[in-house]
Amino acid sequence: MKKLLIFFVVFSLHQTKAQTSIFNDLLQKHVSKNGIVDYKSFKKDENKLDTFLFYLEKTSLEKNWSTNKQKAFWINAYNAYTIKIILENYPLKSIMDIKQNGNSAWKIPFAKVGGKTYTLDYIEHEILRKTLFDPRIHVGVNCASGSCPKLSNTAFTEKNIESELSRLMKDFINDASRNKISKDKIEISSLFDWFKDDFTKNGSIIDYINSYTKIQISSDAKISYLIYNWTLNSK
Repeated sequence: MKKLLIFFVVFSLHQTKAQTSIFNDLLQKHVSKNGIVDYKSFKKDENKLDTFLFYLEKTSLEKNWSTNKQKAFWINAYNAYTIKIILENYPLKSIMDIKQNGNSAWKIPFAKVGGKTYTLDYIEHEILRKTLFDPRIHVGVNCASGSCPKLSNTAFTEKNIESELSRLMKDFINDASRNKISKDKIEISSLFDWFKDDFTKNGSIIDYINSYTKIQISSDAKISYLIYNWTLNSK
């Protein structure tokens, strides 16, 4: 019985690594280092993406999974299903153009994980933000748009998620096309406004940004928020 249990644990670990590797290979092939997606070429590999989605559909989280493993799993799921809904509606100019029964892309129940069906909103707000809280989640999940933090071309894993989320947050905050930062004035992404509560658990917005920015911002700097660009993050 003990040998059988060990076999299933090893088999499960192998499956997770193998399936995540499939998603990682797709991201490496079709997403640039700057987060630009070649959806036209990705469409040709949609069957490989479906293989990963089938794995998600059949996989339930185990009680012994670490927080990092859960976080990596759900962020990968969110991003994979976001890519899927774009491919199903491609070509299009913006994810905002996707509607089904009056629902936006984020409110369509289509993401199947562990035998249940979720909306992208539920994965982001109820699972990632509420259960696995981490402000860096906002640079992990990708909204397929120009102003969104860049989509990483590396799949998240239990081992890399800490370093990857920190890297993505640093890249995002210091990207002049997404945040304009100086000592006395900052024009920042609307993400910091929409999810202000997430970023101010341990201080102000400026405190949070200062922990990643190359330019130290004055505590009384003027803050304004940039208009969000919802144009598809495509090649």
